[in-house]
Amino acid sequence: MSHKILHIGSAEKFMPSFIELVKENFDFNCHEFYLSKGMAEKDLPQSDNIHLLPNKKRLSKLKHYSQILIKMHQADKVILHSLVDISIVKLLFLSPWLLKKCYWVIWGNDLYTYKFGKRNRRWRVREIYRRSVIKNMGYLVTYMQGDIDLARKWYGAKGEYKECLMYTSNIYKSVESEKSSNSQIRIQLGNSANSTNNHIEVIEKLAKFEDQNFAVYTPLSYSDQNHAKKVTKVGNELLGDKFYPMTDFMPFDDYLQFQGSIDIGIFNNSRQQALGNIITLLGLGKTVYMRDNTSQWTLFKDKGLSIYNIKDLNNLEHHHHNDNVNLVKRYFSKETLTNQLSELF
Repeated sequence: MSHKILHIGSAEKFMPSFIELVKENFDFNCHEFYLSKGMAEKDLPQSDNIHLLPNKKRLSKLKHYSQILIKMHQADKVILHSLVDISIVKLLFLSPWLLKKCYWVIWGNDLYTYKFGKRNRRWRVREIYRRSVIKNMGYLVTYMQGDIDLARKWYGAKGEYKECLMYTSNIYKSVESEKSSNSQIRIQLGNSANSTNNHIEVIEKLAKFEDQNFAVYTPLSYSDQNHAKKVTKVGNELLGDKFYPMTDFMPFDDYLQFQGSIDIGIFNNSRQQALGNIITLLGLGKTVYMRDNTSQWTLFKDKGLSIYNIKDLNNLEHHHHNDNVNLVKRYFSKETLTNQLSELF
């Protein structure tokens, strides 16, 4: 008999391609999605088993979450795509018997709010709910052992670790890109306008290479727009016409072409973040810098990939890493992902 699998999350950029992957490789009738609004809601396929939170009206929200509660009781498995929605956390806090069939897909910000959340009264109240739910969650889904270790350390999480790449953004992509004929070094700085990218620290480092021919492309269309303005101001002041803030959201294929043209990726993220960006650049053989005290550093080192410590960023040398291309192709593959999802479902 086929399982009923309920997916709860938001219509963020990973979700449309994840749904398409499920449709292509599994019995889609067994899957139902309840999603809150997000930046990719227009890209969701039309289907009777995909439900989007209708609007901000109180009654509509109440109906949506009541429906989710009923569906959680009926489902064989509940897959929680991130734990940022506090309404879902509260429902699980009040229905702890559901947790044994829940699979928490760790996105990063849902775990790291423990460390980076603004510690006000609202945060403390939310953590009371979150601590109990995370501690008793049945399964923890990620491909980063470091995040599992932190969930156990910070929240006493007892759930079973399920290794899964989860989204197509985390798999190898090949791209034919034309390298421009000039000798300019193209640098990607960070993946979003989130302050945990620590952009300004890197901009200050790069300003020391002012006599070299380089351009810094900084994706800022997504996340904290106040931080984006601050980064743009400092970037323009310190790097002048070498600094290119990317404030418009780019379609996936265009973004892939952009990454294909990059020589150096710099990710000064202080938490697990930017994985899709980093995996793509490593899979294209690019030179990538990141912090050595993050769970993604440990992951890539454990997989044998050549990565560089941001502390050692003292020149703009770069070269093609063919071994990285082969390693990324092998592990971060669509086949690996579908096999892992098959086991999860």
